[in-house]
Amino acid sequence: MSGPFKRRPSLKTLPAGPTIKSASLRRRSSLGTSQLPSPSQQEVPWDVIDRCLLPIIYCQAAAFIFSTVLNTLNISQVSALTLFILLSIITIALILFYHNLKIAIVGKAVLLTGCDSRMGYALARYLDELGFTVFAGFQSIEDNPYADDLKEESSGRLHVLQLDVSSETQVLAASLYIVEHLPDDASGLWAVIHAANYFALGEIEWIPYEAVKRATEINLVGATRVTQVMAPLVRRARGRFVFVSSGLCRVTSAVRGIHCALFSAIEAEAACLRQELRSRGVDVITVAPGEFTACSSWLTDELLVEEAREMWGRLSKEQKREYGENYFETAIRSLEKYTKVQDADLAPVLKALSDSIIRTFPLTKYTPVTRREKLQAFIADHFPRPVYDVFYS
Repeated sequence: MSGPFKRRPSLKTLPAGPTIKSASLRRRSSLGTSQLPSPSQQEVPWDVIDRCLLPIIYCQAAAFIFSTVLNTLNISQVSALTLFILLSIITIALILFYHNLKIAIVGKAVLLTGCDSRMGYALARYLDELGFTVFAGFQSIEDNPYADDLKEESSGRLHVLQLDVSSETQVLAASLYIVEHLPDDASGLWAVIHAANYFALGEIEWIPYEAVKRATEINLVGATRVTQVMAPLVRRARGRFVFVSSGLCRVTSAVRGIHCALFSAIEAEAACLRQELRSRGVDVITVAPGEFTACSSWLTDELLVEEAREMWGRLSKEQKREYGENYFETAIRSLEKYTKVQDADLAPVLKALSDSIIRTFPLTKYTPVTRREKLQAFIADHFPRPVYDVFYS
């Protein structure tokens, strides 16, 4: 075979693994669900930091103003630092109380798309354990051991649905099923979590049009249609929509053009939807996990190789001559980090997703990322591109 994968057997063939007879064991091995991460774990509590940062800045300004007024009027000689510490303690105590309020879970139902992924599978199980009635949507449930295992390992409150978000028929059928199987005391759906994603990775000139179309239909158009159909149910329950995007979607990078564009569109849509539904008592939350966590839930080494070969085969002779095999292979190998499913730590993103559902006053955006990713996104947003390139090019 000609092409960039002839010289590198690591991408051409996969190492043989042990024979697994049980579909259930194969499911746990591929998605890593034998030991699900605990959502209580998180490296840095960015949600608390984000919620406290601005009020503390206001405390500093208020302390300076109050101290100046009191000293000018000779009422008190208290310093601005003393007032700042006092106001900060009171503010943080109130914020933590406000932040940790939780809803009553009994009798509430949630719809979760994208349960084919490791992240969706783990979240569905965790929400079921909390006591929610969970409608778990799968891209395909026919002869799907993943769906069978989830149903087997969960309580009777969990319902497995055939839900390809790009199919109008399946979205409408899912809505009818949900209406018929809501808990007795539920007025509607408490939450819709858009976790179905499709990643079209590669330089824009290389990606087949069908892959771009599929990514757009699932990531953007499908999520929009599910939102439209489920909005009456969520509005009746005064619930919430949760969109899963990417913490680094605004960090531009080669081979991630379509990926960044679609997730930026999702965040923009969520921001607009939040303004539209605020007066109806419906929250709209964005959860933007780290790039690695989001992608590793879907891609495998085998899938990456298959798509790379397809991309190379579709390039014209002129394109192959222009880019060359070495450049193409280097670009594709930069995506290998997204295939390390077992290495991905899902605990931070599961905590953020569960908090967005169970908190009485959720944040508008959760960013369960590592310190390195947070710093990278900050530099990309607030510094000139040459400064960013010094550290990350």
